[in-house]
Amino acid sequence: MNDDQRFILAAVSRVLSYPGDSFPEELGELIEAAEEETDGSEGSQRLLGAMMELQKRSLQELREIYVNTFDWTEATGLYLTAHELGDSRDRGPALILLQHIISDAGFGLADGELADYLPALYELVAAAPENVHLKALRRRLAVTTKRIARHLPDENLYAPFFGLLVSEVFGEPSAEDVEKLEQAREKADLDDMPYPILYGMDGMAASDRPLMDMKMCK
Repeated sequence: MNDDQRFILAAVSRVLSYPGDSFPEELGELIEAAEEETDGSEGSQRLLGAMMELQKRSLQELREIYVNTFDWTEATGLYLTAHELGDSRDRGPALILLQHIISDAGFGLADGELADYLPALYELVAAAPENVHLKALRRRLAVTTKRIARHLPDENLYAPFFGLLVSEVFGEPSAEDVEKLEQAREKADLDDMPYPILYGMDGMAASDRPLMDMKMCK
């Protein structure tokens, strides 16, 4: 990824966090940073435009839209393994593998945050040096991001951010990767191994590396 793609991904990761009391101020700072740090490309302008649309809404409106968008509909939820495995018992092992990947990259999760929370994974991919596990994680995020984009109506305030990630950061997922996700969801209750194994991730990671708390919009 180039620097502009990393900035877009990091900015979107923060926008997709629940809008807390400080969100309006943080959104304003993101808009200022986007105006200063991006290259004026079409992707950068789309990012700015989408964030400015959020800025027009009150905090209460944003919270209601956020909950309606991400908490009430499975197809637009913000948890990676829920898209990959549904409610299967394999989500437990899959979360453990993600925890290893995050730890091995030198990051830690914010208190109470699940390892498959998409905003945190977007920030991880934006900030961490790429390795074989993060490269595989990017492929998984590409599929899930596209799935969410496909299920969000065009008028939804958050739809432009997922469309931007597909077109400017991850690209269109391959038909093979999409098929793997669909097959994994269908067979999740029968398989012995969780979906991430399909990408060759063994979950082994260094356990003594210092971790950095990865907090989003805190």
